[in-house]
Amino acid sequence: MSDERTRFANVVVPYLRDAYALARWLARNDSDAEDIVQEACLRAYRGIAGFGNVNARGWVLSIVRNTAYTWLKKHRDPKLVSVEKIEDIEQAGADWDLDAASPEAALIERADAARLEAAISALPEEFRETLVLRELQGLDYRTIAEVTGVPIGTVMSRLARARRRLIALVARDEG
Repeated sequence: MSDERTRFANVVVPYLRDAYALARWLARNDSDAEDIVQEACLRAYRGIAGFGNVNARGWVLSIVRNTAYTWLKKHRDPKLVSVEKIEDIEQAGADWDLDAASPEAALIERADAARLEAAISALPEEFRETLVLRELQGLDYRTIAEVTGVPIGTVMSRLARARRRLIALVARDEG
């Protein structure tokens, strides 16, 4: 195996699941996320020689993020808002492993998860992105700042605003 392939396998492949999750949240659908990750992998492979042994996960997610915005700008009408049908979310929820005490509890948990996903999807892009990177991907503030190319203070304020808006959206939905 060539040096580039070995390096790609060691640096990029371990984070493909994270790459897909981020692309999925940014693109808001599975098909586009798959295309974005594929394009990001090509970019990463082309640039693997320039990888400077920094945070590999952050490096990969930066490429996915930049690829997603480029891809979405090229392939989507900016006035188009993509929202998954609630039935799709509920169908995906059927595959979840729920340790619920009863079928009713499982149904409530799935509905809550779908409502939370819809609320996250409704956040403005920069807030959604920051929230997903922190809460779902588990990145620290410094890595999020590197991935998004903004100062740490901006990351912290976006995260605080995203959390407030998310709480408001969920509360309004429940109200």
